[in-house]
Amino acid sequence: MSRETGLAATLPPEGLPGLNADLSRVVAVPGFGIDSGRSPRWHVLDTGDELRRLGAEPLGTIVAVHGNPTWSYLWRDLLAASVRQAADGGDAWRVIAVDQLEMGYSERTPRSRGLAQRIGDLGALVRSLAPEGPIVTLGHDWGGPISLGWAVENPTRLAGAIVLNTAVHHPSEERIPFPLRVAGARGVLGAATTVTTAFLDTTLSLAEPKLDPAVSSAYRSPYATTARRRGIGEFVADIPATPDHRSTAALERVSGGLSGIGVPALLLRGPKDPVFLEKHLEDLTRRMPWADVHRFERAGHLLVEERPYAETVLAWLSDRVAPTIGSSGGTSGAAPVAASVPSNDSTPLWDRLFARRDDDGTAVIDMTAGSDGSALRVSWRQLADRVEQLAAGFHRMGVRRGDRVSLLVQPGPTLTAVLYACLRIGAVVVVADRGLGIRGLSRAVRGASPRFVVGEAAGLAAARALGWSGTRISAARLPSATARLLGVSQSLADVAARGASGVLPEPPAASDDAAVLFTSGSTGPAKGVVYTHGQLSALRDALGDHFDVDEDSGLVTGFAPFALLGPALGTRSATPEMDVSAPRTLTATAVARAVRESAAKIVFLSPAAVTNVVATSGGLDDADRAALAEVRTFLSTGAPVRIELLRAAQRLMPNAVAHTPYGMTECLLVTDITLPDVEDAAASGQQGVCVGAPIGSGRVRIIPLDGVGRASGALTTEPGVTGEVVISAPHLKRGYHRLWATDREATRDVASDPSARWHRTGDVGHLDDKRRLWIEGRMPHVIATSDGPVTPVGAEQSIERVGGVARAAVVGVGPEGLRQCVAVIETTEGARRAALADPELTTAIRESTDLPIAAVLQVRALPTDIRHNSKIDRSRLSAWAEGVLSGRTPSAP
Repeated sequence: MSRETGLAATLPPEGLPGLNADLSRVVAVPGFGIDSGRSPRWHVLDTGDELRRLGAEPLGTIVAVHGNPTWSYLWRDLLAASVRQAADGGDAWRVIAVDQLEMGYSERTPRSRGLAQRIGDLGALVRSLAPEGPIVTLGHDWGGPISLGWAVENPTRLAGAIVLNTAVHHPSEERIPFPLRVAGARGVLGAATTVTTAFLDTTLSLAEPKLDPAVSSAYRSPYATTARRRGIGEFVADIPATPDHRSTAALERVSGGLSGIGVPALLLRGPKDPVFLEKHLEDLTRRMPWADVHRFERAGHLLVEERPYAETVLAWLSDRVAPTIGSSGGTSGAAPVAASVPSNDSTPLWDRLFARRDDDGTAVIDMTAGSDGSALRVSWRQLADRVEQLAAGFHRMGVRRGDRVSLLVQPGPTLTAVLYACLRIGAVVVVADRGLGIRGLSRAVRGASPRFVVGEAAGLAAARALGWSGTRISAARLPSATARLLGVSQSLADVAARGASGVLPEPPAASDDAAVLFTSGSTGPAKGVVYTHGQLSALRDALGDHFDVDEDSGLVTGFAPFALLGPALGTRSATPEMDVSAPRTLTATAVARAVRESAAKIVFLSPAAVTNVVATSGGLDDADRAALAEVRTFLSTGAPVRIELLRAAQRLMPNAVAHTPYGMTECLLVTDITLPDVEDAAASGQQGVCVGAPIGSGRVRIIPLDGVGRASGALTTEPGVTGEVVISAPHLKRGYHRLWATDREATRDVASDPSARWHRTGDVGHLDDKRRLWIEGRMPHVIATSDGPVTPVGAEQSIERVGGVARAAVVGVGPEGLRQCVAVIETTEGARRAALADPELTTAIRESTDLPIAAVLQVRALPTDIRHNSKIDRSRLSAWAEGVLSGRTPSAP
């Protein structure tokens, strides 16, 4: 076909980056509505002929609809990935990516198109192309409501629905997002969208990193003239911002019909989008509560250019849609697929608290409450009454089962009461601490989209400044002016007063979501880990049974995840004076004082806290040491603990059994080992850190590493096999909050043992002949050498035994599969600058390990993550070391 010019439909120019020109064609389609009696010509990208050439029979067709001001080029990665998948023998899907009329390389007509017309246009195109089998709709931006409009009107053909950064409803009382408001303003619309390329320029500038100039030019290519940009302006003008807008009724039909489409749905989002906001995603999830959601953290409006979305789409189609398609090519009518949640009939988390409601003994001790340094004691009776009052008050003010409530309160009696009150009425608590940093904390809270935020003044100020959603409730009563400034509607005292004579609703089920706990962010953006009520109860039971916790045990905890479990365990608890989000603020005297006040027999601290407790032990007096001598169980978890540190901590608590459990936010207790067993394991000469045997009914398996360091093959318990650590336990998370692809990755290739729910931890290690687990590092830190995969921890342990070495990290440099091992060290004397280690020390380090060490670099301090100062950032070190050895990197990692 000749390449036409002017306002006719044309083929794109050849050579656009990433676009297969053979997929491009122009089709005449019998018109709909205002086009009746004529046949407008559309440009489409279509993989149908390519699939026929490959001999691949498609399961169905993906109809992909772009938004404004893009065109079908937007979907080029999906087109290419779908063809590759079919060529490799995977599921075949035909992809038809359209250029909407007035847009891209489709015809420019003299007509003005509203939403209803565009939905009808898409229907006419689908009828004309007559794709066989079921259809999956895919839309981005304003292509979202158009594609979903077709979905609502064609339920018998529909197999699935996917949208990226879009909306189907905007409250009439709210203004539309600022960028659209500016572009659509009277006197600005034409200049911003049609006469100039301002709107197009702004949209393309949203991509991070910036688009390659050739890709940016490809997006611009169909919009070179004012006449060809008319559709951009029409699209902006067609935003239904008022009830009487011509497209409002059509949008309401789409939004109102989504709950009845009855097929799997996938909602993808780039959270940095300034136009389609978290509230628009919330609206979609309320209309399609069964939908799978994946948020690509740090991506924005053009997430198709920023993240590998095509792989996610194709994986989701294989998992969720392909199984619903019958042999006849139609859908099976199966209900939308949802993640399975195991039932758990254990008693709820608040059960032991309420069982002691007539007990005037101490339940919780706040070591920081009194201005004179005295501790505040809250009895079981007082705590139970407060929990019931707050629960009833929250319910009266509109907090309902499933509502997310963000808690920005330091551990102590107030946070404990709020937490249990929320759990009792079925609200989902969102916990993300300040250790994430302001950006990480903001991403976490925004991603959770809480309906309510309970906070102290500092947290509420952050919520106000950063524009977090949710009704704000202050922990303490604030002056009226301060409350107005922070947008606070009421205090917890007001909530409790409301609930003084209130009635509690039915308690939630064990399978209902209870909490979203955010990970530390040390392995990427913090992820929200979702626990059900049954899983939290199972965690309580595992902790209580394994460590023999009873009502007289008493618990001192400076480890945030466990700071709230005392009432659930039925034992008194105290949080020592410290900033829980900064464990290194904990001192030995603070621990001793908390132990003395609570008569605690159990102390639970993070490794970072233990380090400082040992470092400040010189400040202990005789009374402090006597109190610590009464402790019978000492626990440290959150990161591997060096044996020397455990020994030093036990010297402070000489009658305690020192434990170092292994776990993670996804499963807070996996294995456990005592100091005597650590000593025994150290004598065995095995590589890695021994973290002990599984706790309770938990299970540990290994996925072996292949020759290039990938975890592959069936789960195994064979001793000595190194691979990725896979775990299962009754208290294992339900999943990640709105991270479908991450959830899938965490359970990938573990179906070989379907007897339990499994989680791929990302840790690498092996089991010994006593069923004990040894951790050898993280999967991203496995070094793929020409001799096979190398794990770093064993070599690091050997290097750290060399005189003069304080800490070590072993990282890889060079091309994948041919990487060389480099040791990066901190010295006991301290390095003035980053440099090659001196020859004598280098020789000693090389002789300390069987691992070939290509180079030894010394630094002033090894970089660590923001939450666990014991976790070395090896990925950062690897990039730095490669730069240093090539002469490109500054002196500090």
